Amino acid sequence: MTDAQQFTFKAETKQLLHILIHSLYKDREVFLRELLSNASDAINRLRFEMLTNQNVLDPGAELKIRIKVDKDNRTITVQDTGIGMTHDELVDHLGTIAQSSARKFLEAAKEKGQDASGLIGQFGVGFYSVFMVAEWVRVTSRSFRPDAQAVTWYATGDDTYQVAPAEMTERGTRIEIKLKEDAAEFAEDYRLKNIIHKHSDYIGFPIYVGEDEKPVNKQTSLWRTARNEIKDEQYKDFYRQTTLDFEDPLLHIHMVTDAPVQLCALLYIPANAERGVFSLRKEDGLKLYSRNILIDEYNKDLLPEYLRFVQGVVDSEDLPLNVSRETVQSSGLMPKLKKALTNQVIKELEALAKKDAEKYSAFWSEFGVYFKQGIAASPADVETITPLLRFKTNTNPDAWSSLDEYVSRMKDGQKVIYYIVGEDPKAALRSPHLDAFNANGTEVLLLTEPMDSFMLMGLRKFKDYELKSVSGAEGDGAEPPKAESEAEKIPEGDFNTLIEKFKQALGERVTDVRASNRLVASVARLVDADANSSPNLQRVYKYLGKEYAIPKKVLELNPSHDLLKNLLKLEEGSELQTIVIEQIFDSALLVEGLHPDPSSMAERVQRIMEAALKK
Repeated sequence: MTDAQQFTFKAETKQLLHILIHSLYKDREVFLRELLSNASDAINRLRFEMLTNQNVLDPGAELKIRIKVDKDNRTITVQDTGIGMTHDELVDHLGTIAQSSARKFLEAAKEKGQDASGLIGQFGVGFYSVFMVAEWVRVTSRSFRPDAQAVTWYATGDDTYQVAPAEMTERGTRIEIKLKEDAAEFAEDYRLKNIIHKHSDYIGFPIYVGEDEKPVNKQTSLWRTARNEIKDEQYKDFYRQTTLDFEDPLLHIHMVTDAPVQLCALLYIPANAERGVFSLRKEDGLKLYSRNILIDEYNKDLLPEYLRFVQGVVDSEDLPLNVSRETVQSSGLMPKLKKALTNQVIKELEALAKKDAEKYSAFWSEFGVYFKQGIAASPADVETITPLLRFKTNTNPDAWSSLDEYVSRMKDGQKVIYYIVGEDPKAALRSPHLDAFNANGTEVLLLTEPMDSFMLMGLRKFKDYELKSVSGAEGDGAEPPKAESEAEKIPEGDFNTLIEKFKQALGERVTDVRASNRLVASVARLVDADANSSPNLQRVYKYLGKEYAIPKKVLELNPSHDLLKNLLKLEEGSELQTIVIEQIFDSALLVEGLHPDPSSMAERVQRIMEAALKK
């Protein structure tokens, strides 16, 4: 090529090309699917550009894709009338590939071997799949900008590629492929048509093969196709191609309605909350179309914030074709669309919870935090969200339960829903606040995620039941069984003496020391002196990183605990007695997530161990 510049592929791209050329032989037809997907994307981008800019090359040219085959010379040409590329864009898009995507593909390809062709679309390496069938590839492109210079890119799959100026009068991109001898089957019109029907029938632009005047594809977007005409694999393919997510979606929602607003929507709930580094979708938001024309790539107004993990497309004929992204936000249609979509997603999730509890549990494990955030941030949505909430409990620590299920298991006479807030499930289950509840079999919700503390600020009641923390609970469920409460206690006089020793040792670090009738297995616990003080509010301030003076606590002691009985037996005023008291207090602090001085605590534990070993 005259005036050609030669470039060298980066290491990851070289390895990628080597695998595509020498190692993959199965399902090589996916190369056409990837090229057509790219062509469709280029046309969509042009339509999006023309919503606000009519100064483009050939504005009246048909938006189409045409494939031509030369069987004798074993060549295929795929040409679109899309947005095109400049010199720099061509080098950027075809000369490099994100290292993370290439590396991920290479790792997966090692495991899959020849079957790795199925991974191509999942790792952002789609264009390079052409080298599974090509001896060489020439890409010629002219940008939509009227004064743009056409440019061509040429590669044979070795270490280098060339870029040079080109002659091309029309807008768009033309890809010429010289097929390998063992890929000659693709130089047949019927073969390419079969591939189009299989993988790309729903592309919304006409795909012509040869000189045919009739498009090969149906041109009906998947979301506008009747549900009974779509196979489950087609739904999955569409999801993978639009998101490049490695895993199949957890759930798809195909929605078509004419009232109160016309819309077609195809929504997906991903299997994982965390978006992959190679995902096409870098932001939250749904694709918004008006009659198959893309209006907004990332519309965040179609669903409430707590459903921002939902991905997919929404198409409404009620949106005017000349609408812009700015006017979409102020359109009176948006609240109607949002309400219809939200109601449908909630309905589908409720149905999933009833139909497949295990699958819903997997969903909740990934996305539950979004709904808790919704409770905290959207008071108007609390009633809608609450039935979807799931919790683990002290009596069912390995299973998720709804609040309705909790209520159905409540003990006779129980008037509140109990919960405990902890740093993690294990710590919560070991909390002394649960002693009485565990002893009498009363169920308690385990709230151990940071967002739980914020959720509780918006979730005060469920139906007729108030939510109440076990740390300040009174009444049914908060008292241990009689047999437990009447266990042999330290005589009242001796216990009062012990309380005074605790008060002397701890001084102003506590507001009071007193006996507890709710402790069974634990020696002590800390409770708030003020009944109106909220441990949960203290955690909220902590998570927000704000200054908050934690009020001094009351230390409650278990008069039946052997540790306290043995503590009384120590020599009056002994050093060991004092350091054991200090350790009991520090242990209670730890349980509450209030961290004592670690160095003094470590030294104290060592002295207690030394004293124990002397006996």
